[in-house]
Amino acid sequence: MGMVGQLKRPALLATAARMGAAHYRRDRLLKKILNTESLPRSGEALIRLMEIEADQNAARVGRAAVYDVAAHVETWIAIMGEAALYRAATAQERLT
Repeated sequence: MGMVGQLKRPALLATAARMGAAHYRRDRLLKKILNTESLPRSGEALIRLMEIEADQNAARVGRAAVYDVAAHVETWIAIMGEAALYRAATAQERLT
């Protein structure tokens, strides 16, 4: 997913997300962020996560009172986890 790699965010946010991505639990975190019981495929999840992250980043840049750094990190953890799953699924499809 080239879109993910093109995003520019503060180093601390990216570092925290990378650390958390190693322990990504899709069933727990993705359900929480997307507020759903049924999990979408990784491609759809990534699109939805990118929309959520764009709103969070706008709140961060605008210094909005509602900005939640912990939620922003969790969204980035999910983005990184879903991107890895998407890459793995795409690579598997190419092999079959």
